[in-house]
Amino acid sequence: MSNLSQYRNTIDQRYCTDEANRIRWQKTMRFVEGSKFARSKAASALDLGDRTPLVGELENLFGCTFESSCCDLDVDALSGRYDVVTAFEVLEHLFNPLHALLEARKVLSGPDSRLFVSVPAAKPAMLASPDHFHEMRPQALQSLFSRAGFRVVRHDAFRIRRWPFYLTGLKPLLRAIYEKVLIYELAKS
Repeated sequence: MSNLSQYRNTIDQRYCTDEANRIRWQKTMRFVEGSKFARSKAASALDLGDRTPLVGELENLFGCTFESSCCDLDVDALSGRYDVVTAFEVLEHLFNPLHALLEARKVLSGPDSRLFVSVPAAKPAMLASPDHFHEMRPQALQSLFSRAGFRVVRHDAFRIRRWPFYLTGLKPLLRAIYEKVLIYELAKS
């Protein structure tokens, strides 16, 4: 049996204070705040994966407490009903992201509920993260979302590092070209 933990991040002090994560959370919040859906308060919310400092900001924005999933998102079922579900930097760590998306769709409360997802864009193998099981191109993500019964309401892409980082060597320079976070607001089809 393979070591499943190699594809999982440990959410610890180092992870929470990493500059790239802080930049990603700031840009993620800007994207979510730009949603028409975010202008209304949610009655219930679920965050897939481990709790990060971003979840507290989302709770303030949506005006409700976010539950955190505490199950194996590759195989377990989700339960409950939620107005908003988030999966930021989760799908790339799963062996079966389609299962997680189908489960997220199942627990969304209705046609006006939303799923917010972010994933790293696919990069050449030499730049791929060793803790990512999947890194997908936008077309593959669109197919995955469609297969799970979602339509894209809006999307964006952003970088997670400050420009001086990209000028520190060849690999960082290549990251300036390939390293992006893809972020989506999804609704049930």
